[in-house]
Parts: sequence; C-alpha cells; structure tokens
Amino acid sequence: RLSPASAVALAAVSRGLSVALLEQADFAKATSSRSTKLVHGGVRYLAQGDVFLVLEALKERGLLLKNAPHLTKNQSFVIPIYTTFDQLQYTVGLTLYDWMAGNLSLGRSRYISREKTLEAIPTVNPKGLKGGVVYQDGQFDDARLALAIAQTAAEQGACILNHIRVKALNKDANGNVNGAIAEDLEEGKQFDIKAKVVVNATGVFADD
Repeated sequence: RLSPASAVALAAVSRGLSVALLEQADFAKATSSRSTKLVHGGVRYLAQGDVFLVLEALKERGLLLKNAPHLTKNQSFVIPIYTTFDQLQYTVGLTLYDWMAGNLSLGRSRYISREKTLEAIPTVNPKGLKGGVVYQDGQFDDARLALAIAQTAAEQGACILNHIRVKALNKDANGNVNGAIAEDLEEGKQFDIKAKVVVNATGVFADD
C-alpha cells in the first residue's frame, strides 16, 4: 500500500493546485509501514469475478514496475497443488491472469513438479502433494516509494512538512472546510493555515 496522502498531494500539485501536506510523524510511519510490500494485480479478485478491478490493478502494477524499477521487482509465488481440480483451477486461472496483463505482464505462469515445489517451499506439507503452480507478481520498497512520491510533490511546488500535527479544521459559515490549525511538534508553535480552495460536506472542491 502506498502513502495515500503523498499520492494525493502529488496528484493535486501536478494539476496546478497549491498544496500543503502536513504529517504529524515521520513519512511512511503509520499505514504505509504496515503494508504487505506487494504490488499485486488483484489475483484474488479474479476468483470473485471482479474482472474490471483485476484489469485496473494489473495495469497499475505494470506501470509501477515500469516507472520505478529501482524500487520494485518481480516476485515469484508458488501455489502447492494437491488435487487434479486445483491443478486445473489454478493453471487456467493464472494463465487468464497473465493474459489480462497484456504487454505489462511480469512473466508466464507455469506448472512445476512435486520435487521443484518441495525445493521452492521446504516447509510445505508433502503428503499428497502433486506439484505447484508458479506465477509472478510484484514487490516494492514501501518506505522509499512513499518518500519518492513526497519528494516529487515537493519538487513540483507542494509544501511537504512532517512533525506538524493538524489540531483542528476551520470552517466557514456554510460548514465548508477552508483551513486548518496546525502545531509544530518540535518547537510547539501553532499556525492558522488558510486555504484557497474549500471542501464542502460532500467532499467537492470549490474555489474560495
């Protein structure tokens, strides 16, 4: 999982908005630090029949590995097979998964022998094991990617600050958010930040 706030800041500043991102701790400390560190194409959603979500996830996976090769890599996964039905299910499903990725595919899925499966997963239960299916997904350095996104946003003009806590949101007479009260956690200073864009109760931006 990427840092949502940094990604939103980058998207906003790249569209010409004046952006300030305030983080009360270190960047990528909270949710981002607890990610799976996987860039997956949503293979589990394929089993649920959500084809459009899988197509979107596969596209984003491929673009991320293409655009940030220094922070991402291909990762092989092995699914142990114990029944003929599992072999058919996973072979067909993952072949479809590869096909849906198109020219952004990370490599073809393949069936491997029982011996190769035991070699790849020494701790797997060997009783009844027939073989395994290998497929490709991605892995990434979540903290470095979050920092890279924040740095890119700053280079494009966003104000990116950490150890600044937002204590409260300011609202106008109509209940629209038009600023924030923030505190510098290192120096104890407080700031009243005015926004040029307000956000109404429905989350829609409007010019102030």
